[in-house]
Amino acid sequence: MDSIVAAVEAELRDLSVALTGPRRGECLACYLDRMMVHGCSGELRWARRYRDLVAPRATSLERRLAAMGGYCDCEVLMNAYVPLASVAEPGAAPPELGPCRGVRAGSTQPCLVWTRRILGYGWYDVAR
Repeated sequence: MDSIVAAVEAELRDLSVALTGPRRGECLACYLDRMMVHGCSGELRWARRYRDLVAPRATSLERRLAAMGGYCDCEVLMNAYVPLASVAEPGAAPPELGPCRGVRAGSTQPCLVWTRRILGYGWYDVAR
């Protein structure tokens, strides 16, 4: 019986990693957007997981996101990065995001689906 329990637990762990792990080449912003179906814990839980798995040398990631107004995962998507389509159509309904455009290995930058929001300049402001 213990071997069945251990096998099921191992399978659940593997499934959890497959569902919540960053995809190959996936950028931080697309990963956070995908993880929001699991909710925001009020901290940078998913951003830390991304950093630990994809960019462990990005030791200042939390400080950089906080400087952009991202003190938790959902705030990163509200205050730090916005979909580039929302810049093109201010005031429109939230755009459907296309697939992640990808980033180089070890990067914590957003892909070309996103643009950085400069705090103090309004909802849409800056395209790359």
